[in-house]
Amino acid sequence: MIVSGSASQSFAAALAGVTGRDLAAVEFERFPDGEVMASVPGFDADRAVVVASTVSGDAHLECLQLQDAVREAGASEVTTVLPYMGYARQDEAFDAGEPVSARAVARAISSGTDRILTVNPHEEAVCDFFDVPAEPVDAAGRLAEPLPADLADPLFLSPDEGAIELAATVRDAYGAGETDHFVKERDYDTGEVTVEPSDAAVANRDVVLADDIVATGSTMSESIVHLHDREVARVFVTCVHPMLAGNARTKLARAGVAAVYGTDTVERPVSAVSAAPAVAERL
Repeated sequence: MIVSGSASQSFAAALAGVTGRDLAAVEFERFPDGEVMASVPGFDADRAVVVASTVSGDAHLECLQLQDAVREAGASEVTTVLPYMGYARQDEAFDAGEPVSARAVARAISSGTDRILTVNPHEEAVCDFFDVPAEPVDAAGRLAEPLPADLADPLFLSPDEGAIELAATVRDAYGAGETDHFVKERDYDTGEVTVEPSDAAVANRDVVLADDIVATGSTMSESIVHLHDREVARVFVTCVHPMLAGNARTKLARAGVAAVYGTDTVERPVSAVSAAPAVAERL
């Protein structure tokens, strides 16, 4: 039986549809003091799949509560699916006294489950932080589905070298095009990130920018501006996790993006395709 956190209801419903498993009734409550409670009234199954994108502190707590609730209801086997793993990018300490937040939350989530699946973590090494078997699931290929069928001599471009494999996955799923990447540099004293265009010819071509996550949209917007300076035809942004915090979507629009497509690991208006089929293959 599939059990959904409040931030992953569309994903959980899609996963239930793909797998044919029942979708549990879940109730969410907030008490006057601000505390939250997620419960599963009527849950009656031996195996539970808890689906929870941990996009906030409350979502993390809901995940732990749902794991505990299904155990309390008699589940002997619990698999936890993290469509989006919060704090995954805080995977090391840069200064003395800083936490490795990804490790801290991984240990907490491990306490209530037998197995973890997480979709396109920023660094797959975060799976090693869990105390139970944990596997990354690659859903990047799903991003090809909403792209226009008539892309002109497409170039699949990642914002940095680290995401070039993701861009290649989207290209392969689309079935045509080339791949390349921007050069991204971060000033760790100021936190400022700059991007420099690659040497790839982009004039009159459609470019698909592909990344695992778009958070603030600043780097992606800068990339789009560079492309328009070089007379690109259209620019599409694809990402597995469309966090789009604050005014990120406006930044992309002002930079001249043709469209933004994400999956439902983070449920946003741009979530044009579900990552559930990729997860279903691993359940």
